[in-house]
Amino acid sequence: MATSVRESAMNYLARREHSRLELEQKLLRRDFGQTEIAEALEQLIEEGLLSDARFAESFVHARRQRGSGPLKIQAELKMRGVSETTISQYLDPQESLWHELACRVRSKRFGEALPSDYAQRMRQARFLQLRGFSHEQINAAFKKEQVTSDE
Repeated sequence: MATSVRESAMNYLARREHSRLELEQKLLRRDFGQTEIAEALEQLIEEGLLSDARFAESFVHARRQRGSGPLKIQAELKMRGVSETTISQYLDPQESLWHELACRVRSKRFGEALPSDYAQRMRQARFLQLRGFSHEQINAAFKKEQVTSDE
């Protein structure tokens, strides 16, 4: 029994939020026509069942929980077709929480002790850079005294 474009789209959305582009690509792989996909997606958007904003919000939250930095998250959202405007609503790379996250990610991977030599510091900095943290956030992860919210 053949499923409709709408049914397939709803099945994907039942598992997790998707961006419009992501969902369109998945439906194209299932050999649905371009026009019927476009119509179905527009209808889902009108009904509020498909939302790039909701996708961006949940994506940022999930990636932050995994220890990804804002630069990596931003690039991944762009790859998934989310607009700059929507990205900027849910992702502020200047937020101080990114400094704290960079510190936690570094400590979790390398321990609480700060690196004693330049080579170790560079190794840890590269790790954080690959996770998507900015140079400023990486430098904050190497400060001797971390500022906590209760001080």
